[in-house]
Amino acid sequence: MDKLTYKEAIKEIEQMIEKLEANELDVDDLGEKVKRVAWLVAFCKTRLHDTEVEVEKILRSIEE
Repeated sequence: MDKLTYKEAIKEIEQMIEKLEANELDVDDLGEKVKRVAWLVAFCKTRLHDTEVEVEKILRSIEE
């Protein structure tokens, strides 16, 4: 499998929320799905933070 992208992670989170809101998630799978969404949210937060750091670094190098 290819490396997960931010866009793919957000899409998966949105799909899971839609299923949850439509009561389409089986109670037996709910725990695993919640764990997956928690992991995806952490992944997205990390990607955002890393991108912010990278952009700040680029902006600082431009100012010098």
